Amino acid sequence: MNQQAKTPFPADPALAIAYVRWQELTNVYEPEEALSRGTIFPELDKPFYGRRARYGMQKCR
Repeated sequence: MNQQAKTPFPADPALAIAYVRWQELTNVYEPEEALSRGTIFPELDKPFYGRRARYGMQKCR
């Protein structure tokens, strides 16, 4: 039996149309922590470490 993997994305999305998954409210930071982290949602807390991207970029001459 061929079972398809479950995915939150449409089965046949249109080309060049963005699809953004619906965000469910689960946990939130306390106001002071949310202010220091820049988001109230822990799921969106993606720290920036100050590095430049290396792959796929070429130097301009």
